[in-house]
Amino acid sequence: MKQPSHKELSGKLAKAREQIARALIELVDQEGLIADVLDLGLLMEDLPAILGAVLDEIRVQDYSGGNPPQRSYKPTIRGSELFAFTWTSKRLGCKAYLKFALKGNQLWLVSLHEDRKP
Repeated sequence: MKQPSHKELSGKLAKAREQIARALIELVDQEGLIADVLDLGLLMEDLPAILGAVLDEIRVQDYSGGNPPQRSYKPTIRGSELFAFTWTSKRLGCKAYLKFALKGNQLWLVSLHEDRKP
């Protein structure tokens, strides 16, 4: 099984930051994501700024996804690699979990919530 390299993960994080700066964000499961964002005490209209801030906190070492990365089964991003990160977020005030995919010129946000692992 192939572990994503430091270079690959750095590139994915950089590309995600670039897409957020260009406002090229799509939500995979809008209803679920809205509930999770509200649970964090945030507003959906603040999501681009929040994503930019949390991506600046995340390091390559925070990668918590599969080895190799899982592939999405969701119709809109089917087959795309999923990149998951778990870190202690100062911006969110909790141990947080973020999962995204990059498809075309879009960042596809899959999850953003408090880490649910015990």
